Amino acid sequence: MPLAGAERTRFWRDRRFRNMECLSASFLTHEYAPHAHDTFSIGAIESGTQIATMKGVREETGAGDLYLIDPGVVHDGVPGGEGYRYRMIYPDTKLFVDILEDVTGKAFNATPSFPKELLNDPEMAAAFHAAHRVLESGAGALESEEGMFRVLAAIFQRYGSTIVTPVDTKERSAVGRARDYLTDNFDSDIGLDELAAVAGLSRAHLIRAFRREYHITPHAFLTDKRVREARKLLRDGKAPADVAIQCGFADQAHFTRHFKARTGVTPGQYRAR
Repeated sequence: MPLAGAERTRFWRDRRFRNMECLSASFLTHEYAPHAHDTFSIGAIESGTQIATMKGVREETGAGDLYLIDPGVVHDGVPGGEGYRYRMIYPDTKLFVDILEDVTGKAFNATPSFPKELLNDPEMAAAFHAAHRVLESGAGALESEEGMFRVLAAIFQRYGSTIVTPVDTKERSAVGRARDYLTDNFDSDIGLDELAAVAGLSRAHLIRAFRREYHITPHAFLTDKRVREARKLLRDGKAPADVAIQCGFADQAHFTRHFKARTGVTPGQYRAR
């Protein structure tokens, strides 16, 4: 179904859920660059279609489809056909565990996870949209919390699992060292020779192995890490120009372009909320 009007985004942090980030948006042309979040990314499409790649698989999603993305999972997204309208929330792991414990009344001594990121469930998608609209409307705390608590617990009960740590290999250890080095030195200008030496692999082998393991290139991972760190600084009220420098971007224009490509909003819009 074609979407009328211009692109629209509404981003906010909900204090009732420990400043959980929330988004409702309509995109006609905006394309998300490959990126990951430090939190879960949970949401559903209201209308239209989106084409996304996750773990090397490209799929088209539409109304009635859910997004259930674990922290750290790289994904992108482009409008399919005439664009799409969707709603998202980004709960961190501790908040998600607390909600599951509150609803079930039982201790959850594990790390929650979703084995499959894209699922078709019109009933659950409709329930999520209803709970999300209540959050967006600014309704009372009890109404908002009950609705979102209930739908998140139901989604996990139907589709959730717990994380199983994969068996380590020599190559996985090598790219893990490279990933950790990028994470620890994100504000530096790291070269491929330097990174390959850390990993103990050739430059070409490193790029291939890194992409195979994380579904993203080392440079794209570094850029995404810088954006994730920038989000923390912007939440603390830092000026975008200062954040750009602190996070290793060449200039503010470069920072703004990469930030919007991964979040859907500009640094100024993100900081204002």
